[in-house]
Amino acid sequence: MGLFWAFLVPLLMLSIYTFVFGGIFQARWSERGINGGAPDTLDFALLLFIGLMAHSLLTESLIRSSSIIISNTNFVKRVVFPLDILPLMTVLSALFHFFISFTVFLLFFFAVKHTLHPGILWLPLILLPFVVMTTGFCWFVAAAGVYYRDVAQLMGLGSTVLMFLSPVLYPASMIPAELLPLFHLNPLTFVIEQSRAVVFYGLSPDWQGLGLYTAIAIGVALVGYWAFSAMRKGFADVL
Repeated sequence: MGLFWAFLVPLLMLSIYTFVFGGIFQARWSERGINGGAPDTLDFALLLFIGLMAHSLLTESLIRSSSIIISNTNFVKRVVFPLDILPLMTVLSALFHFFISFTVFLLFFFAVKHTLHPGILWLPLILLPFVVMTTGFCWFVAAAGVYYRDVAQLMGLGSTVLMFLSPVLYPASMIPAELLPLFHLNPLTFVIEQSRAVVFYGLSPDWQGLGLYTAIAIGVALVGYWAFSAMRKGFADVL
């Protein structure tokens, strides 16, 4: 049943978004559609779903990582067990859910558009640094969650805040120019916009931006791992 629900949940969510935003609100994306024209209501649902998948990958990883060490205190007592694997497992689990949602997305996309862009093949290159960066954040959050139990609640609140401060419900082109530099500090902005570009519009990635994003992702991962290793020394005392 677990795998069944993993497929059913994104299918239901995509259906709900299509009905609510397309059928009730008659929402339109303020960019071109798949064939260069104005996007229709189904386009809105598809573009929205791409953003939601990326958002869910990050927030699911962070929320679960915030309590992963506390939930596995028996491993803390085992000196030989590599605790740094635990946050990584939450990322891999979220990534699995992402690919199930993406499979549902592709089936829906093909059913509606009767085509798939070759640009989809670029998606792994966009996701790789995003996953690396997410892992770095999770290492830090997992370690901080041992010392500060409120981290789990903060991650839940942060998930909602991040939804509205990221181009999930709207394109980055709607963000005022004076605020755009701040939005680009958001780790979700680049990956959502680039995912939409390659998957929905069939464009090539922004290679310069991807290179910079990858370098930052590696830096975040290194800092996150260093922080986890430093704070790990006190886990046994706190737990």
